[in-house]
Amino acid sequence: MKIGFFDSGIGGLTVLGHALNILPFAEYIYYADIEHLPYGEKTKNEVKQYVQNGMDYMAKIKVDAVVIACNTATSVAIGKLRKNYSFPIVGMEPAVKPAVTYCKEQGKKVLVLATSLTLREEKFHQLVQRLDATEMVDTMALGGLVKFAEQFKFDTAEVQEYLQKELAALAIHDYGAVVLGCTHFPLFNKILQQFFTKETVFFDGSAGTITHLADILKQKGIVPSVDDKIKFVITDGELPPSDVDYKKILQTYLHTI
Repeated sequence: MKIGFFDSGIGGLTVLGHALNILPFAEYIYYADIEHLPYGEKTKNEVKQYVQNGMDYMAKIKVDAVVIACNTATSVAIGKLRKNYSFPIVGMEPAVKPAVTYCKEQGKKVLVLATSLTLREEKFHQLVQRLDATEMVDTMALGGLVKFAEQFKFDTAEVQEYLQKELAALAIHDYGAVVLGCTHFPLFNKILQQFFTKETVFFDGSAGTITHLADILKQKGIVPSVDDKIKFVITDGELPPSDVDYKKILQTYLHTI
Protein backbone atom coordinates (compact mmCIF):
# COMPACT_ATOMS: atom_id res chain seq x y z
CA MET A 1 0.00 0.00 0.00
CA LYS A 2 1.61 3.24 -1.18
CA ILE A 3 0.30 6.51 0.28
CA GLY A 4 1.44 9.91 -0.91
CA PHE A 5 1.63 12.98 1.33
CA PHE A 6 1.78 16.43 -0.22
CA ASP A 7 2.65 19.70 1.53
CA SER A 8 4.49 22.93 0.83
CA GLY A 9 7.13 21.99 3.40
CA ILE A 10 7.49 20.27 6.78
CA GLY A 11 4.00 21.02 8.11
CA GLY A 12 2.52 17.82 6.71
CA LEU A 13 4.85 15.84 8.95
CA THR A 14 2.36 16.55 11.75
CA VAL A 15 -0.25 14.66 9.72
CA LEU A 16 2.17 11.90 8.72
CA GLY A 17 2.89 11.39 12.40
CA HIS A 18 -0.75 10.41 12.96
CA ALA A 19 -0.65 8.17 9.89
CA LEU A 20 2.27 6.22 11.35
CA ASN A 21 0.16 5.59 14.45
CA ILE A 22 -3.14 4.77 12.71
CA LEU A 23 -1.79 3.11 9.53
CA PRO A 24 1.69 1.88 10.50
CA PHE A 25 2.02 -0.74 7.76
CA ALA A 26 2.36 1.25 4.56
CA GLU A 27 4.86 2.82 2.20
CA TYR A 28 4.77 6.62 2.53
CA ILE A 29 5.98 9.09 -0.08
CA TYR A 30 6.29 12.57 1.43
CA TYR A 31 6.47 15.32 -1.20
CA ALA A 32 7.55 18.74 0.06
CA ASP A 33 7.16 21.61 -2.40
CA ILE A 34 9.80 23.72 -0.65
CA GLU A 35 10.60 25.60 -3.85
CA HIS A 36 7.26 27.43 -3.67
CA LEU A 37 6.52 27.85 0.04
CA PRO A 38 4.83 29.56 1.79
CA TYR A 39 1.55 28.83 0.02
CA GLY A 40 -0.40 31.22 2.23
CA GLU A 41 1.15 34.19 0.45
CA LYS A 42 0.60 32.88 -3.10
CA THR A 43 -2.37 33.42 -5.41
CA LYS A 44 -5.05 30.75 -5.77
CA ASN A 45 -3.99 29.98 -9.32
CA GLU A 46 -0.36 29.56 -8.31
CA VAL A 47 -1.26 27.15 -5.52
CA LYS A 48 -3.55 25.17 -7.82
CA GLN A 49 -0.70 24.69 -10.29
CA TYR A 50 1.79 23.66 -7.60
CA VAL A 51 -0.61 21.07 -6.22
CA GLN A 52 -1.45 19.72 -9.66
CA ASN A 53 2.27 19.27 -10.33
CA GLY A 54 2.51 17.29 -7.12
CA MET A 55 -0.45 15.12 -8.04
CA ASP A 56 1.07 14.44 -11.46
CA TYR A 57 4.14 13.13 -9.65
CA MET A 58 1.96 10.96 -7.40
CA ALA A 59 0.19 9.54 -10.44
CA LYS A 60 3.55 8.81 -12.06
CA ILE A 61 4.76 6.73 -9.10
CA LYS A 62 1.34 5.02 -8.87
CA VAL A 63 0.20 5.72 -5.33
CA ASP A 64 -2.93 4.13 -3.90
CA ALA A 65 -4.07 7.37 -2.24
CA VAL A 66 -2.87 10.89 -1.45
CA VAL A 67 -3.24 13.12 1.58
CA ILE A 68 -3.10 16.84 0.81
CA ALA A 69 -1.49 17.61 4.17
CA CYS A 70 -1.94 21.36 3.80
CA ASN A 71 -5.05 23.34 4.69
CA THR A 72 -4.28 26.08 2.16
CA ALA A 73 -3.77 23.65 -0.72
CA THR A 74 -6.92 21.76 0.23
CA SER A 75 -9.07 24.87 0.40
CA VAL A 76 -8.17 26.11 -3.09
CA ALA A 77 -7.50 22.95 -5.10
CA ILE A 78 -9.01 19.72 -3.86
CA GLY A 79 -12.35 19.89 -5.67
CA LYS A 80 -10.81 19.84 -9.13
CA LEU A 81 -8.14 17.32 -8.12
CA ARG A 82 -10.70 14.70 -7.19
CA LYS A 83 -12.20 14.96 -10.68
CA ASN A 84 -8.84 14.68 -12.45
CA TYR A 85 -7.20 11.72 -10.70
CA SER A 86 -8.37 8.16 -10.20
CA PHE A 87 -6.79 7.59 -6.78
CA PRO A 88 -8.51 8.80 -3.59
CA ILE A 89 -7.42 12.27 -2.43
CA VAL A 90 -8.03 13.26 1.18
CA GLY A 91 -7.60 16.87 2.26
CA MET A 92 -7.38 18.89 5.45
CA GLU A 93 -10.13 20.95 7.03
CA PRO A 94 -9.73 23.17 10.10
CA ALA A 95 -11.23 21.35 13.08
CA VAL A 96 -13.87 24.02 13.58
CA LYS A 97 -16.78 21.64 14.14
CA PRO A 98 -15.47 19.88 17.28
CA ALA A 99 -14.16 23.20 18.60
CA VAL A 100 -17.57 24.87 18.15
CA THR A 101 -19.35 21.92 19.78
CA TYR A 102 -17.02 22.13 22.75
CA CYS A 103 -17.30 25.91 23.14
CA LYS A 104 -21.09 25.97 22.90
CA GLU A 105 -21.13 23.83 26.02
CA GLN A 106 -18.59 26.10 27.71
CA GLY A 107 -20.14 29.39 26.65
CA LYS A 108 -16.85 30.44 25.08
CA LYS A 109 -15.61 31.54 21.65
CA VAL A 110 -13.37 29.75 19.13
CA LEU A 111 -10.18 31.21 17.68
CA VAL A 112 -9.03 29.79 14.33
CA LEU A 113 -5.35 30.28 13.49
CA ALA A 114 -4.43 29.68 9.84
CA THR A 115 -2.79 31.25 6.80
CA SER A 116 -4.36 34.30 5.22
CA LEU A 117 -5.29 32.41 2.04
CA THR A 118 -7.09 29.65 3.97
CA LEU A 119 -9.07 32.22 5.94
CA ARG A 120 -10.05 34.14 2.80
CA GLU A 121 -11.38 31.09 0.99
CA GLU A 122 -15.13 30.59 0.61
CA LYS A 123 -14.67 26.96 1.68
CA PHE A 124 -13.74 28.10 5.19
CA HIS A 125 -16.57 30.64 5.47
CA GLN A 126 -19.10 28.08 4.29
CA LEU A 127 -17.89 25.69 6.99
CA VAL A 128 -18.46 28.28 9.72
CA GLN A 129 -21.87 29.22 8.29
CA ARG A 130 -23.00 25.58 8.16
CA LEU A 131 -22.26 25.34 11.86
CA ASP A 132 -24.23 28.54 12.53
CA ALA A 133 -21.15 29.78 14.36
CA THR A 134 -20.30 33.08 12.68
CA GLU A 135 -20.72 35.06 15.89
CA MET A 136 -18.58 32.75 18.01
CA VAL A 137 -15.67 32.10 15.64
CA ASP A 138 -12.81 34.58 15.38
CA THR A 139 -9.85 34.18 13.03
CA MET A 140 -6.22 35.23 12.89
CA ALA A 141 -3.63 34.74 10.16
CA LEU A 142 -0.24 33.66 11.52
CA GLY A 143 1.68 33.04 8.32
CA GLY A 144 4.90 33.96 10.08
CA LEU A 145 4.83 30.62 11.88
CA VAL A 146 5.16 28.82 8.55
CA LYS A 147 8.36 30.70 7.84
CA PHE A 148 9.72 29.99 11.30
CA ALA A 149 8.93 26.29 10.93
CA GLU A 150 10.76 26.03 7.64
CA GLN A 151 13.78 27.62 9.35
CA PHE A 152 13.45 25.02 12.15
CA LYS A 153 12.71 27.72 14.72
CA PHE A 154 10.04 26.39 17.05
CA ASP A 155 10.59 27.55 20.62
CA THR A 156 12.89 30.54 20.27
CA ALA A 157 12.89 34.13 21.51
CA GLU A 158 12.13 35.26 17.96
CA VAL A 159 8.99 33.11 17.80
CA GLN A 160 7.99 34.25 21.29
CA GLU A 161 8.27 37.91 20.26
CA TYR A 162 6.28 37.31 17.08
CA LEU A 163 3.42 35.64 18.92
CA GLN A 164 3.48 38.25 21.69
CA LYS A 165 2.98 40.98 19.10
CA GLU A 166 0.31 39.16 17.06
CA LEU A 167 -1.75 37.93 20.00
CA ALA A 168 -1.44 41.02 22.20
CA ALA A 169 -4.83 42.48 21.31
CA LEU A 170 -6.80 39.29 21.99
CA ALA A 171 -9.11 38.91 24.97
CA ILE A 172 -7.55 35.55 25.81
CA HIS A 173 -10.14 34.56 28.42
CA ASP A 174 -12.94 34.73 25.83
CA TYR A 175 -11.66 31.64 24.04
CA GLY A 176 -12.39 28.10 25.09
CA ALA A 177 -10.76 26.56 22.05
CA VAL A 178 -8.03 27.32 19.54
CA VAL A 179 -8.11 25.64 16.12
CA LEU A 180 -4.72 25.07 14.50
CA GLY A 181 -5.80 25.52 10.88
CA CYS A 182 -2.39 25.00 9.30
CA THR A 183 -0.42 21.77 9.51
CA HIS A 184 2.73 23.70 10.45
CA PHE A 185 1.08 25.06 13.58
CA PRO A 186 1.03 21.90 15.77
CA LEU A 187 4.83 22.18 15.72
CA PHE A 188 4.30 25.30 17.86
CA ASN A 189 1.72 23.76 20.16
CA LYS A 190 3.85 24.07 23.28
CA ILE A 191 4.72 27.74 22.86
CA LEU A 192 1.21 28.68 21.70
CA GLN A 193 -0.31 27.22 24.85
CA GLN A 194 1.69 29.71 26.91
CA PHE A 195 -0.44 32.55 25.52
CA PHE A 196 -3.79 31.05 26.53
CA THR A 197 -5.37 29.83 29.73
CA LYS A 198 -4.78 26.32 31.06
CA GLU A 199 -8.41 25.52 30.28
CA THR A 200 -8.12 26.38 26.57
CA VAL A 201 -8.35 23.29 24.38
CA PHE A 202 -6.38 23.06 21.13
CA PHE A 203 -7.85 21.29 18.08
CA ASP A 204 -6.38 20.25 14.76
CA GLY A 205 -7.77 18.05 12.01
CA SER A 206 -4.87 15.65 11.49
CA ALA A 207 -6.14 12.57 13.31
CA GLY A 208 -9.60 12.92 11.74
CA THR A 209 -8.07 13.18 8.28
CA ILE A 210 -6.09 9.96 8.71
CA THR A 211 -9.06 8.11 10.19
CA HIS A 212 -11.06 9.16 7.12
CA LEU A 213 -8.24 7.95 4.87
CA ALA A 214 -8.20 4.58 6.65
CA ASP A 215 -11.95 4.20 6.08
CA ILE A 216 -11.59 4.97 2.37
CA LEU A 217 -8.76 2.47 1.92
CA LYS A 218 -10.76 -0.19 3.72
CA GLN A 219 -13.83 0.43 1.56
CA LYS A 220 -11.72 0.11 -1.59
CA GLY A 221 -10.07 -3.07 -0.39
CA ILE A 222 -6.58 -1.54 -0.38
CA VAL A 223 -4.56 -3.44 2.20
CA PRO A 224 -1.14 -2.85 3.83
CA SER A 225 1.83 -4.40 2.06
CA VAL A 226 4.97 -2.69 3.39
CA ASP A 227 6.08 -2.02 6.96
CA ASP A 228 6.99 1.55 7.92
CA LYS A 229 8.88 2.68 4.82
CA ILE A 230 9.12 6.45 4.24
CA LYS A 231 10.67 8.28 1.31
CA PHE A 232 11.05 12.05 1.30
CA VAL A 233 11.17 14.04 -1.94
CA ILE A 234 11.30 17.73 -2.74
CA THR A 235 9.71 19.75 -5.52
CA ASP A 236 11.58 18.19 -8.42
CA GLY A 237 11.23 14.63 -7.15
CA GLU A 238 14.77 14.33 -5.81
CA LEU A 239 15.85 13.45 -2.30
CA PRO A 240 15.91 16.50 0.00
CA PRO A 241 19.20 18.26 0.71
CA SER A 242 21.15 16.94 3.69
CA ASP A 243 20.44 20.02 5.81
CA VAL A 244 16.68 19.34 5.73
CA ASP A 245 16.32 16.60 8.33
CA TYR A 246 12.69 15.58 7.87
CA LYS A 247 13.11 12.37 9.83
CA LYS A 248 14.42 14.24 12.86
CA ILE A 249 11.50 16.67 12.78
CA LEU A 250 9.06 13.77 12.40
CA GLN A 251 10.61 11.82 15.28
CA THR A 252 10.49 14.89 17.51
CA TYR A 253 6.83 15.50 16.69
CA LEU A 254 5.88 11.85 17.29
CA HIS A 255 6.86 12.26 20.93
CA THR A 256 4.18 14.95 21.34
CA ILE A 257 1.12 13.02 20.06
